[in-house]
Amino acid sequence: MKKSCDVLIIGSGIIGCCLALELSKMNYQTLNVDFQPTAGAGSTANSCGNVRFYYSTYNGVATAYESAWYWHNWKKYIGMTDPRGTAEYHNTGSVFIKNQVLDWPKVKINFDKVGVRYEEWDLARLQRKIPVCDFHSFYPPKRPEDPDFNQAPGGWLEGACYTPESGYVGDPQLATQNVECAAKAQGAEFIYDARVIEIRRDDERVRGVTLDDGAQIDASIVVNVAGPHSFKITEMAGLSSANEIKTRALRHEVHVVPPPEGYLPEEKGYHTNDADIGAYYRPEAGNRILTGSVDPVCDPKEWVDPDNFNREVSEDQWKAQVYRLARRIPDLPIPNRPSGIVDLYDVSDDWIPIYDKSDLKGYYQVIGTSGNQFKTAPVVGAMMAELIRQVENGYDHDARPLQYKLPHMGLTIDTGAFHRNRKINRDSSFSVVG
Repeated sequence: MKKSCDVLIIGSGIIGCCLALELSKMNYQTLNVDFQPTAGAGSTANSCGNVRFYYSTYNGVATAYESAWYWHNWKKYIGMTDPRGTAEYHNTGSVFIKNQVLDWPKVKINFDKVGVRYEEWDLARLQRKIPVCDFHSFYPPKRPEDPDFNQAPGGWLEGACYTPESGYVGDPQLATQNVECAAKAQGAEFIYDARVIEIRRDDERVRGVTLDDGAQIDASIVVNVAGPHSFKITEMAGLSSANEIKTRALRHEVHVVPPPEGYLPEEKGYHTNDADIGAYYRPEAGNRILTGSVDPVCDPKEWVDPDNFNREVSEDQWKAQVYRLARRIPDLPIPNRPSGIVDLYDVSDDWIPIYDKSDLKGYYQVIGTSGNQFKTAPVVGAMMAELIRQVENGYDHDARPLQYKLPHMGLTIDTGAFHRNRKINRDSSFSVVG
């Protein structure tokens, strides 16, 4: 068992592995510890892998759009051949249905500031592009038990915004393993099937961790990238009351259904955000359709213990999501049995992540991320590596938050937008949209 390292990273999901890669390039000796059996086996494995750019804030849009370079140039980013294979990016483009939840003019302002490539589709073009859909408005989203669920639609939708560089990663775990492979080539090390049970510290700074087998690993830098378990790690570090912005674990379901007869989603489908019906949907392997909730008001939120929650698809939520999708796609076959995946989001108070240092020297936080940050992992890994380097060399990030220049677009991100003690961002969607 390794007894010491420069940086100990708690978690080997997509962001934890990207951080290990970037820090290793800076000549830090990194060690990732994860209680799962392999890289990306936690909530990352069940991510929908969507790569889209519409967020409710400028920094969210800029970070997401920077991520497009990595997914379009995945092999170049990895820089090597993983014997397990290479994750594929499906560049379907993304359709953002104009709706009453996210104000399109505000989204457009951020798109124009960042330089996102997009097309505005009027209703007629939207109907030509996706003829299987009924583009009447069904807002507000409802659940099937609502007596008004089948009421007549309220007129036609305005249209949509199409971003041609968007898409999805069909195998998020393989993508994570690709990054793990690249990090190992740079000298990074990983320990699996091991759970952190103590953050060791003194009055000055973090000193390392203790594992569930009793082993102690010394490290003067520890990074919490524990996904849905992040709030438990925060508690271990004695910092639960220190962060103004809190995180917790939210149970979430996605479901898979067959398409209408004659419609081939993998050939003709788009990744689509459709808050008008409270859903997102995209092609899934085997020419099926994957759909999930964008957290409309009518859908209950189930905050859970990440070590003890129901992993079975619920009949009620399956009906809610699939029946709402069937209003948009009238010929959608409704299976007799639910099919889908249940996992967790790591959610902050305003659904915007924390990428930050902490009140404890040497302890860093990359939390509140799962649900809408898979796509940004390579960007976040590089940004956090730079923040750690700067702070460890004496930079006062609290007094003047780091201004991080995105290497491919040249835009500058104010990392204060992701500060642990920021005020809740009222421009947020307060949903998985971010």
